[in-house]
Amino acid sequence: MTTRWSRTLDHAGISDPALRGAYSGQRKLVARFARAEYTAVRLLLPPPLVPHIVAATAFMHHTDNLIDQGPVKERLAAADDWREQVTAALARGSGEDPLLRALTHTIARHPQLHEYVEQFLRGADVEVEWESFSGEADFQQYVTVYSLPAFMLVACLLAPEAPGREYVTGCRAFIEATQRLDFLDDIAEDLAEGRTGITHETLARHGLTPQDLRRQPAGFDALVREQAVLVRAGLEESRDLVHHLHTSSRPLVRALIDLQTLRVGAVEKAGPALLDGSTRPPLADALRLLGREYRAARRHR
Repeated sequence: MTTRWSRTLDHAGISDPALRGAYSGQRKLVARFARAEYTAVRLLLPPPLVPHIVAATAFMHHTDNLIDQGPVKERLAAADDWREQVTAALARGSGEDPLLRALTHTIARHPQLHEYVEQFLRGADVEVEWESFSGEADFQQYVTVYSLPAFMLVACLLAPEAPGREYVTGCRAFIEATQRLDFLDDIAEDLAEGRTGITHETLARHGLTPQDLRRQPAGFDALVREQAVLVRAGLEESRDLVHHLHTSSRPLVRALIDLQTLRVGAVEKAGPALLDGSTRPPLADALRLLGREYRAARRHR
């Protein structure tokens, strides 16, 4: 059984009522938008770390939401305004906004998070402005500037010290694979917004253009299979991450990798149906792997 949230805050040494309220608000946000990942965090991480993972995840999601909808000019303005608010809170070491109150407290406990917050904010404009990628180099640049800093907001809290080069390399393998998978799984939604994360180079290799994707072309199934191979290779490479983690963090990271592996299978099975909407991995399989890692986590506590 998972520890009750109030006791989780106690274990983390968070006693101030306003601060407890701030973390609790972020908990509700994360539980609502990322139920599977939130459940994994509650089940698989030691309670003292959970509120800090929640705060970092909530910050990432809130930032992404601010810049994800509407005209580009308005989204760039929102990104600038949010950067100013966060920068001011970081300078003061506190914030009036409950999210920033929780985030700055987490940074005080885990100073390595500070640089990744700044990196993530610097990459926000790239997330706003992208519409497509010419080739693999453009995709890799997007991962470097935005996707990797986003993942490091959480990943930097799971390692026993400031992340070294090998750890960051493993994190990049994971998030590159996951981003490639996201662009496949979200292709219908992206096309509706006039963009696609599948590079023009990749589309051309299969005799396709972005416009062709609106007509469920025959070549799309082969493209999905090709991209799935790349995703699986990246996920397998990222398994080396476990050697650089706190022992107590290993069950969570194994579960995250395995959950993404389940997603690959669902995406491959969907094939051309991805052009109608995204997939969901089999619930029974997801619950089974979470149960396995929960038992492993209990053995290490």
